[in-house]
Amino acid sequence: MPALSISTSELAEFGAAWISRGGNLSRAPPYSSGQLGNLFDRAVGAALATLLGGVPVVTPNANVLVAAASDCVEVGPVRIIGGVRPQNFDVGYRPDGVRFAFDSKTLNDAKSIGKNWQNMINDLATEATTVHSRFPHAVVAFMVILPQPAVAEPQRSAIIETLERLARRVGVEDPLYMAEAISFVLWDPATGQINDHLPDPVSSLRIEKFSERVQAAYVSRYKGLPPHAAG
Repeated sequence: MPALSISTSELAEFGAAWISRGGNLSRAPPYSSGQLGNLFDRAVGAALATLLGGVPVVTPNANVLVAAASDCVEVGPVRIIGGVRPQNFDVGYRPDGVRFAFDSKTLNDAKSIGKNWQNMINDLATEATTVHSRFPHAVVAFMVILPQPAVAEPQRSAIIETLERLARRVGVEDPLYMAEAISFVLWDPATGQINDHLPDPVSSLRIEKFSERVQAAYVSRYKGLPPHAAG
């Protein structure tokens, strides 16, 4: 699975909107918080499709519970009926049930991060549980994307430490609330650059490690099985 490719120039355009609005993004286009998440969703979908052998990337129908084609990556909203609740994910692969589910999370100003980051953590654990309780072999992944100027200490360290505890699911016997991969992305609105030293380069949360973690989990569970099996 190739490394994720995030356009610095596109991210800088969101940064310009963030700065012009006094440190937040609108919920409505252009350069909305949802569109920011979709920038990362598309990168995850493209990389996953390459891992799976170049399968097509399609837009799903949010009201349909099966994929539009027998072997395709869907870039959201992907409707999954899990063991806890129905949930729309941003990227999915479900050739015979859910094999991969991904959600991006954006909080875009200091007030929102301060009030909502713990609720966001609860959402991640619940989303992982709702998938794993029905599809224990599924690879569940998340990305938390925050503007760097809006995240101060000690809050930043608390977020990193909590996400690292959640990103520890290796085997199908591991806790359902954990995820196989989580990335924590701090981006600079002034430059469009993703911070290259926070989280620490050795952290499992680095975006550079996202693809290898997804690939390791997926291959260990599905290598040699249809639709990947030769013949």
